[in-house]
Amino acid sequence: MNAQSRALTRNALSTFAAALGAAVTLTGAATSVQAFDTLQCNKSGKACRFNMVRNATLPATCLPNATARVKIRSGGPTELMRVEVDGLRPNTDYDFFLTQVPKAPFGLSWYQGDIETDAYGHGEQTFEGRFNEEAFIVAIPANAQPVAPQVHSNQFPDAVFGQTTQVGPIHTFHLGLWFNSPTDAANSGCGGAVTPFNGEHNAGVQILNTSNFADQQGPLFFIKP
Repeated sequence: MNAQSRALTRNALSTFAAALGAAVTLTGAATSVQAFDTLQCNKSGKACRFNMVRNATLPATCLPNATARVKIRSGGPTELMRVEVDGLRPNTDYDFFLTQVPKAPFGLSWYQGDIETDAYGHGEQTFEGRFNEEAFIVAIPANAQPVAPQVHSNQFPDAVFGQTTQVGPIHTFHLGLWFNSPTDAANSGCGGAVTPFNGEHNAGVQILNTSNFADQQGPLFFIKP
């Protein structure tokens, strides 16, 4: 990314943050804007903010201060979601997903993009998509799925053959963040397990999730289109 692109990205994020901050008008909310311990929404349910939490299954030495703050604003056809992370490994790439449930086995999951941290372990990214109570994955009809393209054939190869059973609409209301590299995870004291949660299907472990919400009612469940 060149300097001009970085400047445009910073300006876009600043504009978005200001607009979202104005859109979220809360009653009885905490005054701090740095920590949203519970879901906080405006009266319409179209602008909300909440925290992600550290994966509780990680070793105690693994990034004990990892945290994330999320703001979502509905814009009609799509939502804008801004994610800010802190306490992570500096100068490191992470992969962001929507998931069916917050912890293993995660269920059906959908790759959204990357978040890169700076020299202080802080990172931020804005995503645009359908991030509300309508977010879902579907595969129908049964025994008639087309053959899928195969791009990667490593430890977690792409599925070549289509689904043989019908998968009705399944909502993906949770969020998760994974190390892009198992080596970075291991060097952070988090273990070197390989998972499929990046574009090449060779990611590290999950570091943050939304297990502070019930499995069946992830934060996107509460956001209205």
